[in-house]
Amino acid sequence: MVTGASSGIGAAVAIELARRGDTVALVARRRDRLDSVLADCRATSPDSERWAADLSDPVAAADLARDIWDHFGGVDVVINNAAVPMRRHATRLTLAEVERTMTINYFSPVAITLALLPRMLERKSGVIVNVSSLGGRLGITTEAAYSGSKFALAGWSESLAIDLDRSGVSVKLILPGAIETEIWDQPDNDAPLYDGPKVPPSEIAGGIVDAIDSEHFEHYLPDMKAVIEMKTSDFDSFMLGMRAMTDQAAAKEAS
Repeated sequence: MVTGASSGIGAAVAIELARRGDTVALVARRRDRLDSVLADCRATSPDSERWAADLSDPVAAADLARDIWDHFGGVDVVINNAAVPMRRHATRLTLAEVERTMTINYFSPVAITLALLPRMLERKSGVIVNVSSLGGRLGITTEAAYSGSKFALAGWSESLAIDLDRSGVSVKLILPGAIETEIWDQPDNDAPLYDGPKVPPSEIAGGIVDAIDSEHFEHYLPDMKAVIEMKTSDFDSFMLGMRAMTDQAAAKEAS
C-alpha cells in the first residue's frame, strides 16, 4: 500500500515495486493521475489496484486501509508517503493551516498504521515505512508547520520501532532531501527559499524499496546525514545559516 502514489516519490516507488513484481495498492486524491501510474504498474504487476481517496480525514484513511487489506487478503508493506507542504512564516500561520498539515502528514499515517497493526501483529509479519523528510530532523525556516509534522512522524516512527521490536512487524523511516516533486510549487504556500539542486524521485525510489528488507531503521535519501550531524553538534551555526537564507530571500524580494 503506497499513499501519495499519483506523483513524485509515491508514484516512483509504486512503479519500482511493480517492476520488482510486487502487487501495489495505490492511494491518492487525483483519480486521473492515479490511473496513469496504475497503467505503468500493471505493465509488470497486473493485479495492482488504485483507490482515489483524500487522506485529510484520518478515520476515513483507517477505514480505507482496512478495505485494502480485505480486498487483497492482507497487506505486507505500508508506505506512508502522502504529504502536503506548508511554507509560511510562523508569524503568519493560522491554526487551520497547521492542523491541516499535521492531519495529512502525521495523523493519517498514524491512523493507517493503527488500523492495520493488530492484523500484522496477529500474523507476526509486516513492514511500516514512513516517509518523513530532512525537515523532520532539522527545522526549516518558514516551514514550522511542515517541519513540525515531519518531526512528529519521525518521533512516532522511532518509538513505534522500539515498541514493535521482536514482534515480527518492523518500521523504517525514510528521510528524503531535496527531491524534484510538486511539493515545491503549491498554491497557498509561499515560494520556497531553497533553489538549489534537486534529485529526481526515480533516483531514490530504489533506495526506499530496498529499505523494506534492510536491517536498518533510518534511511537518508540521498545521504545527507552529515547535515543533521552538523546541526546537532553546532546548533548556533545552523541557526546562522537558516537566518542567512531568510535574509537573502527578503533582500531578493525587496529588489
